[in-house]
Amino acid sequence: MACAIGCDVGSQSLKGVLIGPDGKLLAQASEPYTLQFPRPGWAEQDPEAWFSALRAVISRLIGKAGVRADEVGTLGLASQVDGVVAVDGEGRALHPAIVWMDRRAEAQCAAIERRIDRRAVLELTGLNLDSSHAAAKMLWLRDEAPGVFGRAKGLLPPGSYLVRRLTGECVVDHSNASSTMLYDVRGRCWSPRMFEATGLDPQLLGRIASAGDVAGRLPPGVAAEVGLAPGARVIAGCGDEHAACLGAGVLAPGRICDIAGTAEPVATLAASPRIDETGLVETHGHADARWWLIENPGFVSGGSLTWLAGVLGWTSFEPAFAAAAQAPPASEGLIFLPCLSGAMTPAWNGKARGVFFGLSMKHGSGHLARAVIESCAYALRDILDRFVALGLGGEDVYVTGGGSKSELWRQVKADVTGRRVTAVRNAESTAIGAAMLAGVTEGVFGSLDEGAEALVEFGNVCEPRPQEAVVYEAGYEKYRRLYTTLEPLFE
Repeated sequence: MACAIGCDVGSQSLKGVLIGPDGKLLAQASEPYTLQFPRPGWAEQDPEAWFSALRAVISRLIGKAGVRADEVGTLGLASQVDGVVAVDGEGRALHPAIVWMDRRAEAQCAAIERRIDRRAVLELTGLNLDSSHAAAKMLWLRDEAPGVFGRAKGLLPPGSYLVRRLTGECVVDHSNASSTMLYDVRGRCWSPRMFEATGLDPQLLGRIASAGDVAGRLPPGVAAEVGLAPGARVIAGCGDEHAACLGAGVLAPGRICDIAGTAEPVATLAASPRIDETGLVETHGHADARWWLIENPGFVSGGSLTWLAGVLGWTSFEPAFAAAAQAPPASEGLIFLPCLSGAMTPAWNGKARGVFFGLSMKHGSGHLARAVIESCAYALRDILDRFVALGLGGEDVYVTGGGSKSELWRQVKADVTGRRVTAVRNAESTAIGAAMLAGVTEGVFGSLDEGAEALVEFGNVCEPRPQEAVVYEAGYEKYRRLYTTLEPLFE
């Protein structure tokens, strides 16, 4: 039995944790990188930046923990989903990664719908027919970058790209496969009907494995490059929100996980696939094979605050939270729609865009920041209300990710939703979930439940406040009416 590393390959940084053979957390580290937005609605990333960040994080983890490279036995990755990396036969990227928030493939979705009804897609895959999903992005590469598509020997999600780079194996786990729009969510396999409807080749996507399965081992050259020992195991890994649920202690139905990162996936668990006829929440395969993950895959919340901070010249979130705390609840009538990269709630709409409504001479930077924070709480309520309608979730919301560090944001969520909002003490729950999976494979833990017992701790609990709830009820109704009114204009 040896140490294990879990890494979160996120949108703005790669974060890692290292756990010892006794299951204790020994070190944490992170390395930032950037997103590129070459056109409105497009979002790309350099896959090499992920690999460089992985090298840096592994080096720091080993150095901080004071362990030798040969004392690390297993590496697990939890990565942003819904992205596509076209690779050649050597696993080299042929094109920038088209990442989850990219909505360039609207025409490709329309083409898919001419071959299969969107209701049939939902019933078969558990997903909306939407340009955020990987199949549409693959078709965009075929249509708009045929030279790249013709040379591609793999069309891989970010995590699978890294596994391919590390081991030479093309492997995709159930959580990532279920985000492609090419997966049979009931059969837990690739869907022949969806491959027929899209014309895509399943050989380009790799074999499906469970998240904790060993995808391969590090060959000597790669091991030297990343700073681990030859033969160290790399597991298939999983999607970031799936690992975050593990790392937040959401290991059974009845709890809700709110992952407040660049995007804000909101998830709960079910014992069988649950198809939401409205399409607000989707059904995914999960990293924990006992359950299915029912989720909205994430409106842009932290990303919206990052955008606002950049516009206002703030270099971090702290000035935004400080300014927002000076503005009153409901921001004196100012409403924001968090649709900078399309809408995921209150309805899915790739053509939607962000809006500030109700601006006056009274409003300042604090009102703008608070309106963004409040709008994300309104979006959270949309999803929680849908869980209630489906008979899913519970009364408690466990919030993790970078946004969970703000007590103001957590309290606003409690006031808007009427739920208890509990902070997960270590906000890096995605990396911890990846380490739990790697730890089970390594033998550090006998089960994921045992891993959660060792690694998951909870912090502050925010209770809803009745007086603020009244104010936010009116704000929420205005938010919903604003979206409904503007929806035709987004077309």
